Amino acid sequence: MRLVFAGTPDFARLALDALLAAGHEVPLVLTQPDRPAGRGLKLQPSPVKQAALAAGIEVAQPRSLRLDGKYPDEARAAHALLTRIAPDVMVVAAYGLILPRWTLALPRLGCLNIHASLLPRWRGAAPIQRAIEAGDSETGVTIMQMDEGLDTGDMLLERVVPIGADTTAALLHDQLAQAGAEAIVQALEALAGPGLTPRKQPDEGVTYAAKLEKSEAALDLTLPAEVLARRIRAFNPVPGATVRLAGLADPVKVWRAQALPRAATQAPGSLLAATAEGVDLATGAGVLRLLELQKAGGKRQPVDVFVRGWQPVQEG
Repeated sequence: MRLVFAGTPDFARLALDALLAAGHEVPLVLTQPDRPAGRGLKLQPSPVKQAALAAGIEVAQPRSLRLDGKYPDEARAAHALLTRIAPDVMVVAAYGLILPRWTLALPRLGCLNIHASLLPRWRGAAPIQRAIEAGDSETGVTIMQMDEGLDTGDMLLERVVPIGADTTAALLHDQLAQAGAEAIVQALEALAGPGLTPRKQPDEGVTYAAKLEKSEAALDLTLPAEVLARRIRAFNPVPGATVRLAGLADPVKVWRAQALPRAATQAPGSLLAATAEGVDLATGAGVLRLLELQKAGGKRQPVDVFVRGWQPVQEG
């Protein structure tokens, strides 16, 4: 098919690579404007832009697609590009801009979105992290026919991905990106042939994956240990979970932890043990064992290395 691709991060780059490998014609890629990154805060192109330029594809980076919005000239230029190209379909994956009505209506087959959850569960901005945080046993990707709602369009195809006891957001991101890349290729093959039967999303089971906030990084040790262990996995690598430990001025980042199947009678936050096996903290219910930590300005360390440079007085 002749398609326009709209996406920005690595999650989307895998889908673009898969579509090109499958032989689809992609004359135009839409992606977010270059952003400052790194210590020098130099402008960096998105992973999707880098892939598109490497493949010789034209790239457009409008700050908005709303013709009546803040950047109407950029939106009109994008409108002219899309009208000239006349794509069969637009594929959207973690693009980062709202698609107005004219965009949704312009491609012959509309706009297909690769969404990183099994809709209608986890509509919204952070479905990968919220699925882990909530303790879901599985998630997946949904290829959705986009409408003007927030992830409310008809479902065309799904791929299920299990969530293991040690699954982090980083690992699940990569698994879902691969599943999404395979699913969108399968969906376009079906649309070019026998077609796909759209299914309305059920009204039951709708949940919203709120955007991650930096303020969520600080662990609230009044919560149960099981909840905290899931949150640490969900926030790995971004925004990263942090905890304050005695004798250290700055919060410590926690990369890996586990909830121990035993009760703690001490106040939440109390240090119960600091050994080569783990740093054990009392929580609102149970014990949280920290297994991989990182001091401010330091490197990630397994707990046996970490505790050798930190010997606080135990409270338990």
